[in-house]
Amino acid sequence: MATVALVFAVSALQAYAEQSVEGLWLSGDGDGWIQITLSSAGPVGTIAGSPNNPEVPRYDRLNPDEALKGRPLLGLAILDSFTPAGVGKWTDGRIYDPNSGKTYRCNLTLVGDDKLKVRGYVGVAILGRTEVWTRAVN
Repeated sequence: MATVALVFAVSALQAYAEQSVEGLWLSGDGDGWIQITLSSAGPVGTIAGSPNNPEVPRYDRLNPDEALKGRPLLGLAILDSFTPAGVGKWTDGRIYDPNSGKTYRCNLTLVGDDKLKVRGYVGVAILGRTEVWTRAVN
């Protein structure tokens, strides 16, 4: 009976952690709002605006694909393809950086209710960079 209760508690905790990543986040550099939702493939993040230039339309001008340079950044998916890796953790995803036009591998780690560690990397995670995003709305 205790085993069943423990399995149920762990499942409930994992479901809570996965739900709690949903919401509006301010990027580590403070330049963008990212809306994270959950899909069947895990967290998906889209650009929801910029606190620095909320009225100026911006385009994906640094994308290496000429056909994509005219697409608006607002609503653009920049986080996807994650694998759950425990409570509040997702690995092997992708993050697109519109400030460089590059796509990186990415891991996400929820820290409490209002911080999200976003680690972008090439090759192996140890060779990457971590940015901490802050939840904008609880």
